[in-house]
Amino acid sequence: MPDALSITASSVDPGLLTLPWSTTLADWPSSNIVYLPKGISRHLVRFASLSGRVVAIKETTEQMARREYDMLGNLSRLDVPCVQRVAVIAGRTDAAGDPLPAALVTAHLKFSLPYRALFTQVLRPDTATRLVDALAALLVNLHNVGFFWGDVSLSNTLFRRDAGAFAAYLVDAETGELHESGLTPGQRAHDLDVARTNIAGEIMDLEAGGRLEGGVDAIAIADGIVSSYHALWAALTDRESFGADEVWRITERVQRLNDLGFDIGEMSIKTTEDGTRVSIQPKVVDAGHHTRRLIRLTGLDVEENQARRLLNDLDEFRARVSRLGDDEEMVAHEWLTRVFEPVVKSIPWDLRAKLEPAEVFHQVLEHRWYMSQARGRSVPLAEVLTSYIDDVLRHRRDEATLMGPPTETVSLAVITASTPVVDDDEDDIDWRDLV
Repeated sequence: MPDALSITASSVDPGLLTLPWSTTLADWPSSNIVYLPKGISRHLVRFASLSGRVVAIKETTEQMARREYDMLGNLSRLDVPCVQRVAVIAGRTDAAGDPLPAALVTAHLKFSLPYRALFTQVLRPDTATRLVDALAALLVNLHNVGFFWGDVSLSNTLFRRDAGAFAAYLVDAETGELHESGLTPGQRAHDLDVARTNIAGEIMDLEAGGRLEGGVDAIAIADGIVSSYHALWAALTDRESFGADEVWRITERVQRLNDLGFDIGEMSIKTTEDGTRVSIQPKVVDAGHHTRRLIRLTGLDVEENQARRLLNDLDEFRARVSRLGDDEEMVAHEWLTRVFEPVVKSIPWDLRAKLEPAEVFHQVLEHRWYMSQARGRSVPLAEVLTSYIDDVLRHRRDEATLMGPPTETVSLAVITASTPVVDDDEDDIDWRDLV
């Protein structure tokens, strides 16, 4: 290990010292490399095994690595969906003493996939729309805390299943800027325009590769992020006026924001001099209303849509067992031990890496609904579980960490004449089970 090697981390994993930092990342031995699907990057990025977990390693300059490391830390403290930083490795040299690029190490986000791995033969319009909607929600979340991304794209995002939809996570913060005073309309518009342009290019790239369903309009899909973003941003920030005798609309506005997955930390309410009208504007809004409620009641930390679905089932359970007047925390504990945990624990050990527990529970509920609808009667949960495990879950690929044969092959592509990119997306893998 070179004496000049510098490791910056909030908590240093001893396993970092065992990785071959004196070798350029492209030449790392297969024994260190983990096969995972990944998107396109301007830098060389590879996955490696570190103390029993998977990390992503990106070679870049020391200045950029430290800047992105700090930015990811700031975003994490602001509770923004993003990958977790692990370390910055600087001072690397090869066996001859020649300098090597610095490396940024981040934790692999379990159960997440790059957009190119979410479909195989063709991209269906509904899948594309859900991905764009998820990216729009992420962008609103980022802008809401004053983060200017600068390079919004599907490629710089990871997606996790979220009860039939997707939840988006920021992967690349290299070009980002955090503004404590908030973003100007021009900065937000710039990010949105970059997002639209990049998404259109990414969808067209799929079309060129024969992976776009016939009749799908790449421009229309890209335009979708603009409409989704503006609708969500307006719901969060628009002023609203109404008569003083319609104060119930304040509660309605809060509920509408909660349904979009946001809480209100502060709300400005003003009345006119004659007191006949009230103007409200929500402020300091944070994502995760349903997630926080579920954590408070059960300790389960899941995605927002999953939390909404689990809470709906909890409320239905509360109604079925006639405990509407009981303490909410007590009912939640009973639901957790009598409903949720038995379903999760019934999944065979060899299938538990297929999907995360909350998504499995959501899909079991979906499966029960379809079975009951087909039979015209309620189907016992035990029968539903057996059918779901044998007919659905057993045929899916693992999503906790999609592992495959180690590879030392890095294929290079070119986006522009001057911008080399790395594309390790493997087209020979059947991703149909992931859609």
